[in-house]
Amino acid sequence: MSTERHILGISGGRDSAALAIYMRQYRPEVQLEYFFTDTGKELPEVYRFLDKLEGFLGRPIERLNPDRDFDFWLKEYGNFLPSPRTRWCTRQLKLRPLEHWLRKDLDGGIVVHSYVAIRADEPSREGYQATHPNMRVHLPLRDAGIDRPGVLEILKHSDVGEPDYYQWRSRSGCTFCFFQQKIEWVRLFEEHPDRFKEAVDYEKTALDEGSPFTWSQGESLTDLIQPKRVEQIKSDYQKRRERLLRNRKVNPLSANTGTTVDDIYGVDEGSSSCVICHK
Repeated sequence: MSTERHILGISGGRDSAALAIYMRQYRPEVQLEYFFTDTGKELPEVYRFLDKLEGFLGRPIERLNPDRDFDFWLKEYGNFLPSPRTRWCTRQLKLRPLEHWLRKDLDGGIVVHSYVAIRADEPSREGYQATHPNMRVHLPLRDAGIDRPGVLEILKHSDVGEPDYYQWRSRSGCTFCFFQQKIEWVRLFEEHPDRFKEAVDYEKTALDEGSPFTWSQGESLTDLIQPKRVEQIKSDYQKRRERLLRNRKVNPLSANTGTTVDDIYGVDEGSSSCVICHK
């Protein structure tokens, strides 16, 4: 019986996918177990991308489903929505299933090597913090000097590409992630109106129960989606985009000339959020 396990978490985002591809190409001797912690509230594009990545890797990506769903935990927390200050969704729907998956082996003396997708251009970021003495955390992208353009190159040359949601959204994670920008909520309404309605229903229940939080800081989704407000949000977004393009230094040697939502807002995916969710 092996005394070690090697695991790599797939979030549905760019970086973890690039890390999985990198490990398959350059560290094939490592017998990796791929996993995805599924909240049950992911975008349809995430599931399609996981299937595509799974085909490239030639190995299954194990889905870790929480034993209690979002609705259960929402009630447990008094119908208070998760927020940047109270990230109970990450704790209960992402970290808890992972810890349950590993606990027996860790407690039994198995050393678990966890490979985390922290890039070389993220010097201040830290990955999943080992809470058990038998856990070892590795950062292969950082060690290899791979930055954001390097991640995009890996995805491009593997033909896996990027998840489709990057056309309108800057990060992976739950459908109603509270780290979304205003324009991303508008685009969720346009791309997946049924998922937007679900978020509105959760928010209305939370507000009725006295929650101080809305999904989008400073206003409810009902207010955000009013026609004049949508027009203003889109106008503000376009002004930011034009300002960025005017001020941006063009690298003629770079093939990466596209401008994404996260470029325009000056943040990279997961810059203020949990590695488990957004990498």
